[in-house]
Amino acid sequence: MDSVAEARELVTGLIPGDESVFTTSSETLRLSGIAADLDESGRFASVRAAAEDPKGDVQAVIRLGATAEYVVGSVHAVTEEGRLVIASASGSRLAPYASGARKVVWVAGAQKVVPDLETALRRVRSYSLPREHRRLQEFGQSSFIGKILIVEREALPERATVVLVREPIAF
Repeated sequence: MDSVAEARELVTGLIPGDESVFTTSSETLRLSGIAADLDESGRFASVRAAAEDPKGDVQAVIRLGATAEYVVGSVHAVTEEGRLVIASASGSRLAPYASGARKVVWVAGAQKVVPDLETALRRVRSYSLPREHRRLQEFGQSSFIGKILIVEREALPERATVVLVREPIAF
């Protein structure tokens, strides 16, 4: 895709309104407007929107997210070979990404494309993590890498869609 606007239109077109959708915590989704489209527009069966109190039983929301029909999120790096690297402090996004959701949609700016897995892991630790840590400090929180998922390929290729956007989005 050439632009964030095109990616936004594509992603919202991929999600049926009557299927449950879980948006992972993602600056890419927030800054692109995709999170608002899926969680706040009322056009989609959003797991986040259905959660009564997002500050309440966080584990309940995580469990619901793990079994949503669709999960939409981002990655921290994409290798030129097509591997996807995703880091998480809690691991909440990893279960639906790895196998819980029926369909996965990842949105990433082309700035996340790197030559190889070693560079991808270095990008996660030395680029993405410090920026996420600074972002969370504004809310009195911090970040760390608790778990890393490396997606080599999908057993069911139609399960996953990667939307790569030429226009940089987030970090």
